[in-house]
Amino acid sequence: MKTYVPPKFMIIRDPARCIQCQICVNQCSFDANYYDIEDSEVRNRDENCVGCHRCMTFCPTRAITITKNPLEYRENYNWRSEDIEDIWKQAESGGVLLTGMGNDKGYPIYWDHLLLNASQVTNPSIDPLREPMELVTYLGKKPDRVRIDRDSFDLETELAPQVKLNLPVMFSAMSYGAVSLNVHKSLAQAATEMGILWNTGEGGLHHSLYKYGNNTIVQVASGRFGVHAQYLNVARVVEIKIGQGAKPGIGGHLPAEKVTAEVALTRMIPRGTDALSPAPQHDIYSIEDLAQLVYALKEATNYTKPISVKIAAVHNSAAIASGMVRAGADIIVLDGLRGATGAAPKVIRDNVGIPIELALASVDTRLRQEGIRNQASLVISGGIRNSGDVIKAIALGADAVNIGTAALIALGCHVCQQCHTGKCAWGICTSNLSLTKRINPEIGARRLSNLLRGWSLEIKDMLGGLGINALESLRGNRLHLRGVGLTDTEAEILGVRMAGS
Repeated sequence: MKTYVPPKFMIIRDPARCIQCQICVNQCSFDANYYDIEDSEVRNRDENCVGCHRCMTFCPTRAITITKNPLEYRENYNWRSEDIEDIWKQAESGGVLLTGMGNDKGYPIYWDHLLLNASQVTNPSIDPLREPMELVTYLGKKPDRVRIDRDSFDLETELAPQVKLNLPVMFSAMSYGAVSLNVHKSLAQAATEMGILWNTGEGGLHHSLYKYGNNTIVQVASGRFGVHAQYLNVARVVEIKIGQGAKPGIGGHLPAEKVTAEVALTRMIPRGTDALSPAPQHDIYSIEDLAQLVYALKEATNYTKPISVKIAAVHNSAAIASGMVRAGADIIVLDGLRGATGAAPKVIRDNVGIPIELALASVDTRLRQEGIRNQASLVISGGIRNSGDVIKAIALGADAVNIGTAALIALGCHVCQQCHTGKCAWGICTSNLSLTKRINPEIGARRLSNLLRGWSLEIKDMLGGLGINALESLRGNRLHLRGVGLTDTEAEILGVRMAGS
């Protein structure tokens, strides 16, 4: 007996407006809209609708509305409709439930419980329209002290490789195959225009994007996809990926149907085969192993590039980060439980990992206590939504942040969480050439640049309100934050005072 799983969304079509043009049929990659030849009428398959809004957006007569299914289950605080439907699906399939994007559960979002403590009289605010505001950030290991020649004022201390960012925001790791080539082109062009970095993810770098190498972070993950000497040396930063926030402790999986000829060539694997990344990095079973890989990559790039190490935010992130710094990492990347992905087991995404705010605060505190905070830059990711989140992250101790979902939303993503299907109606998380062309890289790059430009203006406004004219003065200065609705334990971990104190 097959259990009926009710549709999550309903397509409401106004017959008075619908002109039977079939644009909705052509735009829907999930076959939720179809044309009935016998009745010469466009109809719906509500059970296929994922709420991506593509048909509604492109309907020329505004005849379509997408709404949630009003079906009500018997009220039960423990057995919610989502839990019931997940059991039905697994009872039918016997498999693992997959999903895309990040954790969507109601765990506390600590950014929303932190407020900026603005200046008023004794420490007057600064007008960013009339005063210069410095947003430039340098990533890389900093020396304990610097020596300057007293006569020439030249710097005598030899610095480790540094990377300049015009603002403290970068694009998160999203691999080729998980997202389309046009998405990579959009990210690369926008990063170059704005003077920041984008990240290839673990899928290698398409040959057409090597020209953007100076603004590119390349990843070395457990699957070693697309890793070779030219790949490492063309990049600005090399990143060792150990874990990610959406699925801590498990490996990656790009389904065979998304491994097209171009994806296969870039990843250096056979076409039409599953790209599986082992859960552990088989080179890394200790901090000593990590140090060996870090210095192997430094050797391979002639000590000219910072080496970054990315882990998922977990309960002992602070201890791990301390070991990473001592292993020679120049940049530490922490990815929180709201970090997104192209595909992950739903149960892992929803139940493993910790909020990035708590991990960031604990890591920054631990490194400061050990006197090694200057020896590595700290970058965080996982649910950064706006410039307010960015500036709060800087105050908590981050040097910069990564944005992934926010960047995809700027490109048109409607967060329908169907990335794993390869049917993305907006042409983002798909390798289907008829869909990928829906992203125009020139337009995409402009939208991403506009987003970052707007955020930079807002960050300057907020810095001015704090009476600060340089981002460096805010980094790790938690006195500029105040908590609202936090427990004493949460406030202690975050290292912030409560509002009114």
